[in-house]
Amino acid sequence: MAGERARRTWYLLDALGLSALVGVYIWKWQAAAPRSWLVLAAWMIVSAVLRRDTPKTWGWRADNLWAATRNAVPFFAVASTAICGTGLFLGMLQRLPAHLLEPRRFLGYLAFCLLQQVALNSFLTNRLLSYFERPWPAALMAGLVFAALHWPNPVLVPLTLVGGVVMSWLFARERNILPLALGQAILGALIWWAFPLAWHHSMRVGPGFWAFHM
Repeated sequence: MAGERARRTWYLLDALGLSALVGVYIWKWQAAAPRSWLVLAAWMIVSAVLRRDTPKTWGWRADNLWAATRNAVPFFAVASTAICGTGLFLGMLQRLPAHLLEPRRFLGYLAFCLLQQVALNSFLTNRLLSYFERPWPAALMAGLVFAALHWPNPVLVPLTLVGGVVMSWLFARERNILPLALGQAILGALIWWAFPLAWHHSMRVGPGFWAFHM
């Protein structure tokens, strides 16, 4: 019993420890020591080895791709429609959603979203599922962490809270990050278009949010 409790606690500390380190990277290390992202990568690799993670547990798989996509489509369809409606309401027809329409920009952003899904779901949600042993508490905590790491952006914090919770819950149902990364890339591109740059500062977070100039 004590061994099981210690094992679960290790999963929680692993999840929150890396999350805290990501926060330090965003607010301090990113500008002072750009290569410090290697510390984050090393943490994830060591954790994956110790936990004996596999591509399948990380959600890099094809066997459940259709099931995961079918589960994810309703959320991303509703969210995309709501964001487009917001963009129309805010009068954004005068500009194009460049991150969605320009292949080079979209593919670059898709790669970034894939990296975020690895951190959010392959690592964080997996560890929290091992701690809570239930999907909803794990998804809620993962969403809260995801939103906190987008501070102080007033557009992204609430949206990533909702999106983080739902994407973590979807991952808990079907461990596959591929449709989630694609859906996140589409939503992110639409958010960049739908809300004024003066609000989201070109989607920047941390000190970069305050450093942004129109």
